[in-house]
This record gives sequence, structure tokens and C-alpha cells, in this order.
Amino acid sequence: MLDVLHGQASDAGRVRAHNEDAATAFIPRSRQEARSRGWMFAVADGAGGRNLGEVASATAVKVMFEGFAQSAEGTSLASLLPSLIQQANTAVHDEGLSPERRGRHMATTVVSCALRQDKAIVAHVGDSRCYHVRNGNADQLTSDHTWVTEQHKQGLITAAEAEQSERRHDLTRSIGPKQFVTVDTFSVSLEPGDVIVLCTDGLYGAMYNEDIARIVSYNKDPERIARELVAYAVEVDGSDNATAQVIQVRST
Repeated sequence: MLDVLHGQASDAGRVRAHNEDAATAFIPRSRQEARSRGWMFAVADGAGGRNLGEVASATAVKVMFEGFAQSAEGTSLASLLPSLIQQANTAVHDEGLSPERRGRHMATTVVSCALRQDKAIVAHVGDSRCYHVRNGNADQLTSDHTWVTEQHKQGLITAAEAEQSERRHDLTRSIGPKQFVTVDTFSVSLEPGDVIVLCTDGLYGAMYNEDIARIVSYNKDPERIARELVAYAVEVDGSDNATAQVIQVRST
């Protein structure tokens, strides 16, 4: 039976006055619920400033948590997770159209992972990422929805140029600006000892995949790993909010 541990940490960094990241975790309350519903984790990185980023990210993860908790047991995670992200998109979009928000940009990224049995379903919009750590190697599972990523995929710029570009944070897709959003979704087979890391760009922008693999050691508590990841990002850079969720797979 699938058994996981999780931990999370977040820091505003050394430059920004407030933290626009948000995270949530649904933990099953029984073995039966673990088998029929599973676990769900989500990280969001708000944009817009003046607290609107905080509102957008908090709204997105709240909608996803409530939707997952209220979903019918046994629902396909591959269909449920993108549906929840679409619901989050609608909620953030509608909030931006409310009288007190009208005319002000409101958006957030989101990356989410739901686990049941020996599978993990990952869904995301924007440039928050999911990493899969196995046997000391950290693989980036998500592909950023950014201008530089699209340019690199088309062969118009090199990886080095993309990494240094002033437009590397320009999103081509996010939660909130439009009424509907396209969600990327895929599945991952799980093995005991695997670790899933969900994080915002303020975290991975300060480290390489090797750094994530090094810090994510299996004999540490996931809460401690999350704190160490965030602390490392703030120490190395600290120019942005940094958030990490760490999900350890103990058995499948």
C-alpha cells in the first residue's frame, strides 16, 4: 500500500517585503481514504504585487484542496487534477473581475501532484516545477510555460541564452488572466525511496538539479529537507520568494 511522508517550507527571501507563494496538502485520514482518494499537493507562485499575487496563489490552492477533498472516491486522478486547476483558474479569474479588483492584473502559477497506489499524476500551469528524485538523480518533470522555454524548444536560442535572458520569467501561460487555461498533465510510476519536490522559481532558480538531489537525502525528515532547500535558495540568491514541498514515498 502506498505510504508517503511530506514536509513543506517557504520564505519571502531577502528582497521582497511579502511572500506571494502558497502551498496546500491533502492528507488522507484513513487507510481506506488513502486507497480510494489518495494524497494531493500543490504549490502556487502569485504575480501582480500589492497583495494580489498573494490573493491569487492562496485562492488557487484553496480551491484545489477543497475540490480534491470533496471529489468522489475512486475518481481518476488524471482527469481530476486538471479539472481542479481549471476550477482554480476560474476562481482567480472571477476574483480579478470583482468590483474591488477590476482593472488590476491577477495571476498565479500552480504545480500539483496527486498520488494513489503506485502512480503520481502531475499537472501544472506556469513555471513552478516538479522534480522526481530517484537513486540520487533529480529529474525535472515539468516544462516551464515561459517565453524562453518556447524559444529554446524551437531552436531559436540556446540553453545558456535562455538561462541568462532578461525574459526568462515571462510567462506564456498562467492561472487567472483568461477564462480558460490549458493544463499539462502526465503520470509517473512510483517506487519506494522516490522523492517528489514541488517548488517555485525562487527555489530552483538558485540551484542546479544536482543541488536538489544532494539535499534530498532519504534518511532525513521531509520537513527538514524542505527547510534546507529553501534555506539554500535564500542563501545563494534570495531575490524571490522560495517554496518547496517534499513528498517521500516509503512504500507502494
